[in-house]
Amino acid sequence: MFLMDLGVNVFLFMFSLVKALFSVHVSLQGLVLGVFEKEGEEDSHHLTEAAAGFDQSLSGKLSELLKISGPPLKKGKSRVFYGLHKDFPCVAVVGLGKNNAGVCGAENWDTSKENIRQAVSAGCRSLQDLDVNRVEVDGCGDAQSAAEGAVLGLFQYDQLKSKKKTKVTAQLHGSANLVAWEKGVVYAEGQNLARLLMEAPANHITPTAFANIIEEKLAPHAEQVTINKRSQAWIEEQQMGAFLSVSKGSEEPPVFLELHYNGSPDRSQAPLVLVGKGITFDSGGISLKPSSSMDAMRADMGGAATVCASVVTAAALKLPVRIIGLAPLCENMPSGKATKPGDVVKAKNGKTIQVDNTDAEGRLILADALCYGHTLNPRAIVNVATLTGAMDVALGSAATGVFTNSDWLWDVSAPVLTNHVCICVCVVWRMPLFEHYTRQVTDCQLADLNNIGKYSRSGGACTAAAFLKEFVTAPHWAHLDIAGVMGNKDEIPYLRKGMSGRPTRTLVEFAAGLAQYKNL
Repeated sequence: MFLMDLGVNVFLFMFSLVKALFSVHVSLQGLVLGVFEKEGEEDSHHLTEAAAGFDQSLSGKLSELLKISGPPLKKGKSRVFYGLHKDFPCVAVVGLGKNNAGVCGAENWDTSKENIRQAVSAGCRSLQDLDVNRVEVDGCGDAQSAAEGAVLGLFQYDQLKSKKKTKVTAQLHGSANLVAWEKGVVYAEGQNLARLLMEAPANHITPTAFANIIEEKLAPHAEQVTINKRSQAWIEEQQMGAFLSVSKGSEEPPVFLELHYNGSPDRSQAPLVLVGKGITFDSGGISLKPSSSMDAMRADMGGAATVCASVVTAAALKLPVRIIGLAPLCENMPSGKATKPGDVVKAKNGKTIQVDNTDAEGRLILADALCYGHTLNPRAIVNVATLTGAMDVALGSAATGVFTNSDWLWDVSAPVLTNHVCICVCVVWRMPLFEHYTRQVTDCQLADLNNIGKYSRSGGACTAAAFLKEFVTAPHWAHLDIAGVMGNKDEIPYLRKGMSGRPTRTLVEFAAGLAQYKNL
């Protein structure tokens, strides 16, 4: 009898769906509910609080369907049921893994949060594939993580395609934990902004276009934000010879983007200065890259994208901190005006640099940006860059490599830089800044520094960091090499294949956590 009722329900739903598809305005609403793995031998599943309430309203029909529709749901998988409820023609039940999985110390992340993000994204995508355009989402005990899973999981860059994915609006099911949900939405939208900038083709995201997009995103927060889009004339006045040596090979003019967010009630608070590498396309210059996969170098401004997106997110959250974001933006192109291997250029601090490889350009534009950052009375300086392929070789996509001259920034602020990373699942790993690497870039035939290490590819990520250190006098500085985490294949299930936007959420958490320390 129950199976007969089930068949009737399916028929009625399919009939209503076909009828809706022939209407002018198709509007379908779905629901995503969570279920944990069984806790005992007799249990087949353990519903979340929201799922249990929904099941009770249906006199246990959801539980019955879960029992007869197949094996227990595995972590990160979804199963869709039709016709259960008049308000929700489609209901996706998702596997959350073990209840209270908690923090995994070995992996340095919160497994429970990650399971929720993965499961919710899977459910939302299942409904998106059915052209459901409005989805209510079970908070699954952690509404912020659920929101992040939904918003990150539904993102896809298809702006330039004729056929687009169904646009889905996700909202929390019920009113509990709405504040946490909204916070998760803001965090995820920040990372999606970075993904958008990194994924878009380079002819659409030029230095000027990049700056204009960020200006537009910050417009709603004009009272707390100051934006300076510095022109080439200003860059020349600042004697940023290293930056200009990279930009001069392109027809696109460089832009030095400077963002000031002041959310601190203490106007005398020194700012956290974030510096992002902004190469909007990297051909390698005269030291031309191989053509295979060169198209991915549209995302070589991932450092600038994540830095600027984190400032936008901080402003949206109204964080009580001062942040200055700096993004030197340009293309690295070959031409008759381009820098040649062996040329010597002068940075803002007066140091000369022998450019033996024009494809090691990121450190050149960062050198001048770091020098400028020191003039802003920084509390700490953190630069972010897709800097070296060597970092990808060393750590792959598992972690961001961090180089720092400050044990305080690493050790004393461990609850900030480590625990918040655990929340956001963008693991960091400390890398060495030995004098061994410094000697490799200071032992130079024609200038004070060489832009590549004397032993070529050996320790490439470390020699690049050592080069940057030559432009740092601040006691608290960190360099994040994000080359390995730039893209996502299938490592993070709730991010579709493409540019990842990592570590935007971690930068925001770090800035928020740093506000706790008043004596720095």
